[in-house]
Amino acid sequence: MFLRKNKPPRYPRRPALPIVRRKLPMRYHMKHQFAIEDLAFLQTMHALTGAAISAGNKVEVLKNGIRFFPSMLAAIRAAKKTINLEFYIYWDGTVGREFAEALAERARAGVAVKIVLDAVGSVRMSQALIDFMSRNGVDLEWYHPLRWYTLSRANHRTHRKLLIVDGEVGFSGGAGIADEWLGDADSKDHWRDTMIRVEGPVVTQLQFAFMDNWVKSRGELLTGLDYFPAVAPRGIQLTQVIKSSPTEGSSSVKLLYIISIVSATKSISISNAYFIPDSDTIRALEGAVRRGVDVRVIVPGEFTDVPIVRQASRWHYESLLGHGIRLFEYQPTMMHAKTMVVDGIWSTIGSSNFDDRSFRLNDEVNVNVYDAEVAAQMEAMFHEDLAKSEEVKLGKWFRRPAFDRMKEKLAELFKPQL
Repeated sequence: MFLRKNKPPRYPRRPALPIVRRKLPMRYHMKHQFAIEDLAFLQTMHALTGAAISAGNKVEVLKNGIRFFPSMLAAIRAAKKTINLEFYIYWDGTVGREFAEALAERARAGVAVKIVLDAVGSVRMSQALIDFMSRNGVDLEWYHPLRWYTLSRANHRTHRKLLIVDGEVGFSGGAGIADEWLGDADSKDHWRDTMIRVEGPVVTQLQFAFMDNWVKSRGELLTGLDYFPAVAPRGIQLTQVIKSSPTEGSSSVKLLYIISIVSATKSISISNAYFIPDSDTIRALEGAVRRGVDVRVIVPGEFTDVPIVRQASRWHYESLLGHGIRLFEYQPTMMHAKTMVVDGIWSTIGSSNFDDRSFRLNDEVNVNVYDAEVAAQMEAMFHEDLAKSEEVKLGKWFRRPAFDRMKEKLAELFKPQL
């Protein structure tokens, strides 16, 4: 009799690791169970995003550079202790120099000025401007600079737009610090955008969002009352800050959109520079239309800074239009805002686009406001933009040239990176 030798167990063979790992999208599905006006909405938004709904805040919505740049510069020039600034885009030019001079003056006066800039988005900043700020005591860090030994994180950018002064006044929204945002969207070279100015306890949440990437870039913890003062109530608005990052394991910004859209019962007004919805958000928008919700979306028209994104966005038009979602292309200039208003009471203003890159790859931040007065201001701006937009009609869309269809199909292949 022959005894068989015991053989080691056979395990399934692991597939070889790819050279470039692609992060799979987070899938979220939610049924309509409550309305925006219900307490369950705020409780769910708080629980699933992990961000508290803060009372006692004062909110000011600022439309276009003619309004938000002077407000931001005034806050910087009034700083007494700390200035924290984080932006995807900071470029040379009239605006870039004016901000640099204001920041440098405060640094010379003893204010702690700390800046985080994305190494890709702000690559156009000149060395002369960098040296000027450094000489004047401004602390500048680059987020994920491109090095051969950091290629694994090269696709992970900070797309946040943050300015926090003395831990008491905060700004966020869609704009960058560059001449493209000058003016009042009054020419093709002056982009349409929206920022928000907040005072009150919610500013602490904005400060925490800045600290997140300051620690990652510098390794320095910002602590104490100069950064986190006890902020008394300044207004009546309920406000929330959503901070999203791929390192956190879930997409808070995608959750924000899904929960808001699925809870809508009346209207959804979206303005977004890069509108490339994924299957989950398409399902949510289509479900809203079936419930009788008026869904309107404003996207860039001819003027866009990334043409391939516009082509990828247009690939979805046929399906969206066929399900009753109304689409409008903004005509005067680049539509760069990232805003949404739901049911005349819930508004979000921030840095996040409606696409895979914001959902999966970028660090983003949005400020949400639960207030009918603020929502009315946002709706008024939305309707002003509608008047300057051309609606996309399904019948005409079917008749577009074959060459346009081909460009859209090709652009769609790059969707995971757009």
